[in-house]
Amino acid sequence: MQGFLTLEEGQTFKGKASEQWKNTLEGEIVFFTGMTGYQEVLTDPSYKGQIVVFTYPLVGNYGINEVDSESAEPQVSGVVMLQCADTATHYQATISLKDYLNKWNIPFLTEVDTREVTKAIRSHGTCQATLALESTKPSDTKEVGHIFQVSCPKPTTHGEGDLHIVLIDFGFKGSILDQLLEKETRVTVVPFTDMGIIKELNPDGVVLSNGPGDPKDATHCLPELKEVLEEFPSLGICLGHQVIALAYGADTTKLAFGHRGANHPVKDHQTGRVFLTSQNHNYVVDESSIEQTVLEVSFSNINDGSVEGLMHPSKSILSAQFHPEANPGPEDAKWVFDEFLSNIATRKGGQVYA
Repeated sequence: MQGFLTLEEGQTFKGKASEQWKNTLEGEIVFFTGMTGYQEVLTDPSYKGQIVVFTYPLVGNYGINEVDSESAEPQVSGVVMLQCADTATHYQATISLKDYLNKWNIPFLTEVDTREVTKAIRSHGTCQATLALESTKPSDTKEVGHIFQVSCPKPTTHGEGDLHIVLIDFGFKGSILDQLLEKETRVTVVPFTDMGIIKELNPDGVVLSNGPGDPKDATHCLPELKEVLEEFPSLGICLGHQVIALAYGADTTKLAFGHRGANHPVKDHQTGRVFLTSQNHNYVVDESSIEQTVLEVSFSNINDGSVEGLMHPSKSILSAQFHPEANPGPEDAKWVFDEFLSNIATRKGGQVYA
């Protein structure tokens, strides 16, 4: 069965549609450059509502397993690939990628020259697109407010460690929680819409999670969030990093086609060291706007110079635009969690959790 991917500018790409494909699907189209990690991408809440193009030519060869998902179900709206493996070859796989996508009714298109699609996105910027059984140009309506769809409905607590961390949920990846639990902490996941409970919980530290869409969707909670940041050692990751910037008066802008993949080089301003990072974001903190705040740039992207991290000169506030938990991607930046926990330990005057 033929299917069509049509971009906002009118470009159309023909491919083979998945069997359960019935209705026209519309969403923002993005590309992911990693060679592995498709399961993590599909289930990452930061991709909520997006159509993902996998640039690597063969996707799905190791199938889907029970441990690598970042959330309980796929978050993407659609998938575009050159080739999707028919069977899963890895011994831990419980289902093939094709069967997994069909099970969750996620439309996918194969036999598409994903290099050409990626070149089109890079030329014109991230845009709306449709997946349909005939070439159908997308509408001008863009869906917003995805963070409200992916944030948890109520607080939940995980682990039994003595150190208590609150994870503010804008659409958190499971691997962020896993990293914190590996440090033998107790973690309470709190929806960003219920931030008032954080002071009652009186945690040792706070982590602001990743999430989908425009960080300014969280504008209403910025005054309350700043009070939390001023009181507790904090770490912001991806959208959490952007929201910290907004809370202190900086601004964010949208990149032309975002950063997605597992090979983005970042420079640490304090050490001069360059390390590779996993990234997934459309928006970035406007560096010129930081000058009017108390925050300082701590990391920068080697490729385009964009802001990759912030720090407060006198308070225990750190942020990373990249994903220190990786999954998928290199583990070069996991030390960011150790630095955050060391800041907490310094404040408490006790054990260093690393």
